Amino acid sequence: MAQAATPATPEPAARREKLRKSIPDGVFVLFGAKESDDLHYGFFQNTSFLYLTGWQEPGAILVVTPNPEKDEPGFAERSKAPREILFLPQRVLSAEKWTGRKIGPDDGTAATTAGIATVMAAERFETELKALLEIYPNLYTIASDPGSAILQKLAPARTILDAQRSIARLRMEKSEAEIALIQKATDASVRAHRAAWQMLAPGDYEYEVAGTMVGSYMKEGCRRGSYAPIVGSGPNSVTLHYSRNSRQMDSGEVVVMDVAAECGNYASDITRTLPANGKFSARQREIYDIVLGAQKAAIAAIKPGMTLGRTTPNSLSKIALDYINSHGKDLHGEPLGKYFIHGLGHHVGLDVHDLSEANDPLKAGMVITMEPGIYIPEENIGVRIEDVVLLTETGAKILSAELPSDPDIIERELASRRK
Repeated sequence: MAQAATPATPEPAARREKLRKSIPDGVFVLFGAKESDDLHYGFFQNTSFLYLTGWQEPGAILVVTPNPEKDEPGFAERSKAPREILFLPQRVLSAEKWTGRKIGPDDGTAATTAGIATVMAAERFETELKALLEIYPNLYTIASDPGSAILQKLAPARTILDAQRSIARLRMEKSEAEIALIQKATDASVRAHRAAWQMLAPGDYEYEVAGTMVGSYMKEGCRRGSYAPIVGSGPNSVTLHYSRNSRQMDSGEVVVMDVAAECGNYASDITRTLPANGKFSARQREIYDIVLGAQKAAIAAIKPGMTLGRTTPNSLSKIALDYINSHGKDLHGEPLGKYFIHGLGHHVGLDVHDLSEANDPLKAGMVITMEPGIYIPEENIGVRIEDVVLLTETGAKILSAELPSDPDIIERELASRRK
């Protein structure tokens, strides 16, 4: 018996309705991801397309038109136009032997599964778009999306407007369902870190640690990591996105472990810095305590209205930077702030660096990271501590709190690890 299609959830429809308010005079078009011919990669949907449709099959196209007002020009024609269309490629039975059955435009389940009343074959897209552009003056898409080049060819005389900021602001505020999925990914990521803690030892290779962590979250049904796993020991600890994971770890070094899972299409992002031999040196502990203090200071200040930018009003980044600059020195007696070389945090959601307006004030329901770091190449010491944080009406809830960051607890847990 064929598996029944899963009906659409109401959230994408509500998101499209909000999107309409930002395109009062135009047609919004977004292309879904195509299936890759490269066996290195499975299919994953364009995240904004997924956000607006919930559709998880390749080759689809979404068209959204605004709700017409009775007193606007062209109301009669606009009221007859569909408010939204999902264009689907025709099924190719020979290809389905390799990739599995797809839902085509003629499947009776397509409209129910998508939650979009009008479903058409992808071959009709150009004709339908031209008809809509006869009654709407503007064309919208996400300018950074590869599909924007297709629209330029189809409508060369039109100025294509960028709807990314509107969609970003929608994606920044998470629903309860989204928060639950981020928590699920975070919980799986926490367990992956704990699995690595149990096997970490001098003489291991970084890829052994990374493999343990990836295996842990994949056993829980997470399809992939939120990003390539970062396990950087010694000199590699000072490279922010080091991902070769090829070095053998030595005793006396710190190991930066920035690894997290993507589960149910939602990401997490967690980093801990551990001593490879189970015990921080005095200098490593000093730097670690400063980074942890900066993170605690920033988290304590989180509330709606704060911002992530370093130069924006009510800046959480400035709080962390000021803490680092006022605690400790480098080998030359200079403040450590110059070794904090990246942002304090970012939004997390369908993407690990989720679509956002970075300078906008934070609101309740947003999920961000708090990840101060100090990286001193001269000393081969890099320390980053990163947690996933949910904004509440009065402050913050740390979604990754189950993974300790206190150095005393870390040392105790490493002392009890499997030999």
